[in-house]
This record gives sequence, C-alpha cells and structure tokens, in this order.
Amino acid sequence: MRIGIEAQRLFRPHKHGMDRVALELILNLQVIDKENDYFIFVKPDQDTSAISSTANFKVVEISGGPYPWWEQFKLPRIAKAYNCDILHCTSNTAPYSKNIPLITTLHDIIYMEGSLLKLLMNKASLYQKFGNLYRRIIVSKVVKNSRRLITVSNFEKENITNFFKLKNEDIQAIHNGVNQTFTMKIDANHLTKVKTKYKLPEAYILHIANKDPRKNTKGVLIAFNKFLKTSTISSKLLMLGCKDADLKIMLNDIGAKDLYEHIVLTGYVSDEDLPVLYYLSQLFLFPSLREGFGIPIIEAMACGVPVITSNTSSMPEVAGDAAHLIDPNKTEDICNGMIKIMSDDTYRNELIQKGLMQSKQFSWNKMAAQVLEEYKQLYKEINIIRL
Repeated sequence: MRIGIEAQRLFRPHKHGMDRVALELILNLQVIDKENDYFIFVKPDQDTSAISSTANFKVVEISGGPYPWWEQFKLPRIAKAYNCDILHCTSNTAPYSKNIPLITTLHDIIYMEGSLLKLLMNKASLYQKFGNLYRRIIVSKVVKNSRRLITVSNFEKENITNFFKLKNEDIQAIHNGVNQTFTMKIDANHLTKVKTKYKLPEAYILHIANKDPRKNTKGVLIAFNKFLKTSTISSKLLMLGCKDADLKIMLNDIGAKDLYEHIVLTGYVSDEDLPVLYYLSQLFLFPSLREGFGIPIIEAMACGVPVITSNTSSMPEVAGDAAHLIDPNKTEDICNGMIKIMSDDTYRNELIQKGLMQSKQFSWNKMAAQVLEEYKQLYKEINIIRL
C-alpha cells in the first residue's frame, strides 16, 4: 500500500492535542509497519525534529497558504502525485476531493453542536472560532466522502453516529494512548531543572487552562477560591497555557482579584517537561464540560497523580473508577473533591493505584495497530471493487 497521512501542523513548535495524536500514530506506525510505503504531508515550520523520514516513511513538506487552501487544493494534488492508495486525514477535516479513498479521524464534533451564533459568540480565541467555523462548513461533506471514519471514544462514536445518522459499522472507535514518558520514574536531574525552569511552588494543584469555555477554566478558578476559603490546606494553583492578561480578565469576571497571588502561570510547557509537572502536583484538575477523549486524564494517572474530572461525555469512559468524578457545572463539587483528596490519604492512595492501572489500558502502539488494520481493510475493499 501507498498511504498518505495528513499531518499539516506536525512541525509547529506548540503542538495541540490532535497534533500529538497524529505524531504518536506516525511514530508507532514506523515501529510496527516496515512493509507499506507512507507519505507524511506536513506544512513547513520550526520543529522539523518531530518526525524523520525512514526507509518506508517519506516526510513531504507542502508550503503555502492558510489551512483551508492547503487542505482543499494543495493536499489532494500532492497525494495524487505520490500515487497514494489511501489518504488519512487526522484532525477532523479533509479535502472535498474524491480522487483518493479517504479515511478521516473525527476526534469530536463539538463544533457542530449548538447554534452558529453561540459558536461565534463564545469566548474562544479568534483562531479557535475560525477553525470551528471551517469545520462546521465542511465536515458534513467530509463524512459523506470518507470511506472510513475513526473516532477516539465509544461516547463520541455514538454521538457522531446519531448526529449524521450513520450505521454503527460506518465508524470505528479507537482509543488514544499515553506515552511512556508519562511515568513516576522521573530522572532526578531533569526534575530539578524543571522545578527551576518553571519556578514551581513546593505544593500545587495542576490545571491545563484554555480560553475556550468548554475547558471550564473559570469554574476551576471559582472552585479553587472556595477551596482556599474553606480549607487550611496550603497549595498554589499551577496553570499551563494561560496568559497573564487572560487570567486577570477571568479573575475580574468572577470577582476574585485577590486569587492572583495564589496562582502560578507556566506558559507553554514542552512535551519533555510535562510529565514532571504532573508528577510533582498534588492533584490534577480536568473538569471539562465536554471532551471527545481527554488524554491529560490518563497522562496524569500514569504519573501517579489523583485526578478530578467530569461525569459527562467521554470522561467516565476514559477515567473508569480511577478518578474522582464531579458535575463540572457545580464548582462546590470540584472544591469538595479537592478537599477530599487532599485530606484523606487512604482515598488519595486508592485513586493513585487505580489510576496507574487504568492508564495501562491505553497504548499508542495498540492505537496504531488498529488504525493500520483500517488501512488494510479499506485497501482490500478497493481492490475487490477494481476486480
């Protein structure tokens, strides 16, 4: 087979969730498949070390233009030029073109839910709004054009199936994984360097922040404020991915400007350093309102950290009984969960041990093997049709 994989943003230095999933897929396919030929289509950017060509994997840089232009016009032409039998688009969107049999990974369809006005009026960044609008415009067509659909959880499979009125067999749920760098076995020198680099406090609760209201960062701030006022436990809130100006706006919105002195901002954290930040935290807060999967849940668990996450969408499926589940709309539930974990050592250790076991259920190697099987099944179908 000659397989094209769209990984446009793989070389950008600050990778997001879908970029990391695409990267793990390719890295693990390079290990398990030495037989088929792969062409990894990326847009030029700074992090060229993220992936390298091998004997049967060729990295192809396609320059120029914004995302829609690159995807709709440049990608299908290059994929055709490389005589690809299959094109796998990894991040919710794909070309309209039917020239090459298409596999599309739909991580979620959050951008399809609710009114268009609500989508445009939420407080996500302009970049996020544009991306969601683009997806909303083209994904229905992509679903019809794709010969195979992949999603990341059974929850999202059911959601997509119902939304687009698909048959159960039209889409395959393949779970994401957790990288082996997320572990409790942290090098002492690396640990010391990370503590110094990010000026980490002695005791902190970890949260990956986001302007998108769906990530519930404002709810986390309200809950942490309640925690400080109702508990004698000493802790800071360490927030990844949040700018100082955005934090001040959120604190002003909730009437808690004094909370600023209890919060530490790290800015962007590299994949190399992230396991250390998990490992050193007292607990991890992931009370999102809606997720297609929720990779940080199992990353934190693999690092031996108790997790508070939501009882909605895919999160119970990913967390199992190994996390403290809460209603993300009730900040008092988040606060009470924090107090419970921080004050009850037996419960805390139970969550840690269950989390370590739960995280072992998810493997990038297993994910890549299942995706490869989808390639093989589609290729077989194509050849049957040709005969």
